[in-house]
Amino acid sequence: MFSRKTKKINSKYKSISVIENVIIGGLNQSILIRGENVNNPLMLFLHGGPGTAQIGFAPKFQSNLEKKFTVINWDQRGAGLSYAKNIRKEDLTIENMVNDTVELVKYLLGRFNEEKIFLVGHSWGTVLGILTVKKAPELIHAYIGIGQVVNMRDGEKISYDYTLRKANDLKNKKALKELNKVEFNPNDLKYLDIQRKWLTKFGGSFIGVTMYNLIYSNMLFATEYTIKDWMSYMKAGKFSLDALWQELVEVNFLETISELEVPVWFLVGKYDYQTPFQLVEQYFNTLECPKKELVWFENSGHLLNYEETDKFNEVCLNIKEFCI
Repeated sequence: MFSRKTKKINSKYKSISVIENVIIGGLNQSILIRGENVNNPLMLFLHGGPGTAQIGFAPKFQSNLEKKFTVINWDQRGAGLSYAKNIRKEDLTIENMVNDTVELVKYLLGRFNEEKIFLVGHSWGTVLGILTVKKAPELIHAYIGIGQVVNMRDGEKISYDYTLRKANDLKNKKALKELNKVEFNPNDLKYLDIQRKWLTKFGGSFIGVTMYNLIYSNMLFATEYTIKDWMSYMKAGKFSLDALWQELVEVNFLETISELEVPVWFLVGKYDYQTPFQLVEQYFNTLECPKKELVWFENSGHLLNYEETDKFNEVCLNIKEFCI
């Protein structure tokens, strides 16, 4: 284990701010650990994508969380700072990624002398989240799902139908031409690129944050990634998506996981048609667990923790108070 870029541990206040490489699953993988007091509970974020690593931009939105949690952002194998040319696509499988997650959780618990962690998944990260909770519930205080994946194929159909309906309503000829040309084929990444482009333009992805706030401003002002890191960011993201998408599109938790052994919170953006809210409601109603809550974010889409940051932080603090 070694510090990659910056390391700051304040012994007086027990604060921490460090990017480290750790060996997870036999590979060098990067984590960012930040918090004002290392005695606070641990909160691990599982980023979306696959491949949408967030060490480079998430800290800007998490400063208030860092007052009450020790927050860990992890660039998963093959993504962000954890990308390397010698990583093979065939080694990026859901099983390997879940094993990585469990291994990382155990490492963090041992390092900070904690028994359990708060686990937060976003989008693709919710697949890892649900499967990790199922595999190792004894390590988890609570699971928080943002843009929860439920049934990928059904979700993609709802998302496509929404995009096509908006294109018709707006009489957007370019969108209609492109969408009708590719038609619905969730296995095809070329289809996915076109559908996601128009979904975003039509407000079905995110509405409360801009790409400048989220990504572009960080290329100039954030310190967690260098310019070189940002240059490889998109390449790593495409690599991860290519490797994992065909397996991901077959995920259907409605048929495979009906019970979890930890408290569960699903946080749902009212305008999320990327992982459609209808399916999250359906899964919430059928899922059995010790406690469950579905929390609506009325001014958000798929990125509610960045679109309504204050509300997200408040929900996380309430969860902490319930669990500890």
